[in-house]
Amino acid sequence: MPPPRARAAVVGLAGPELTAEEAALFRAAPPAGLILFARNIRDPEQLRRLTAAARDLLGEALPILVDQEGGRVARLCPPHWPAFPPAAAFEGLPEEAARANAALLGLACREAGLDVVCAPCLDLRLPGAHGVIGDRAFAAAPAEVARLGRAWAEGLQQAGCVPVIKHIPGHGRALADSHLELPRVAAPRDVLAEDCAPFAALADAGAWAMTAHILYEALDPERPATLSPLVVERVIRRAIGFRGVLISDDLAMRALQGAPGALARQAIAAGCDLALHCTGAIGETAAVLAECPPLSDAAEARMEEARARVAALRRPLDARALAELRDAQLAAAA
Repeated sequence: MPPPRARAAVVGLAGPELTAEEAALFRAAPPAGLILFARNIRDPEQLRRLTAAARDLLGEALPILVDQEGGRVARLCPPHWPAFPPAAAFEGLPEEAARANAALLGLACREAGLDVVCAPCLDLRLPGAHGVIGDRAFAAAPAEVARLGRAWAEGLQQAGCVPVIKHIPGHGRALADSHLELPRVAAPRDVLAEDCAPFAALADAGAWAMTAHILYEALDPERPATLSPLVVERVIRRAIGFRGVLISDDLAMRALQGAPGALARQAIAAGCDLALHCTGAIGETAAVLAECPPLSDAAEARMEEARARVAALRRPLDARALAELRDAQLAAAA
């Protein structure tokens, strides 16, 4: 009997080792990918064992995701890994500096067995917005965000990692933190077009994209983007033109209300390729996997296209030279 087809979900793990309970669940209902957090990471040797064990169970092609932007959002941290500057540090710098930093970041991830990096943020850094984005964003100007975002994506791909642009169609105008509550954005469509512009500029970059848990009143007055067929189909797929893998933001965030399995089902029904659930709580993970359909042929093809893009762009990299280039550019701008 062939193994069961992967479910359209990316899920978290409880701790630094794959437990027997998790392994049994994943054999019965395999996820399409895993995502790791600080609770899963102790040191490089342990992390390599964990990622190897996951792929022994679920296949060598298993995507393993990590939030590794630099600055405030980093799971690989000192003393075992270097600290990376936030995206805002590269505003106005040559693209080579951003590309070099992202390549270094990607090398660290890839060596640890992590091959999908949830970065870069293409949100705008706008005055008066909630600080949850802040220096995670490159700039306020859409053209500058797109310029540096493309370089960042290319650096990750050169290091062997798939980038995830986020938070589509744009988190920059939110006045609340979606980890804690549902932000509502009242800006009209013509203003929201500025937020969409960096994502449209990178629609052909071979990246995945992560949705925003935001209710845009001008786009869908009833549902946040992650759960909205109107936003996914009309805005993300058509207006922005994004054709890659679309993954939800973490469904366990308080912006969304409902049971984990039900939210996963709604996200897939809205048009997301993958539902993301990060807590690692085994009961919640089981509910998500039970409610998610098998990975669609279209989603599987999109994942393969992203891997092929990385294979085409990946190349040997000189980490020391990359660090020297980046650091010289940062110093010159200081």
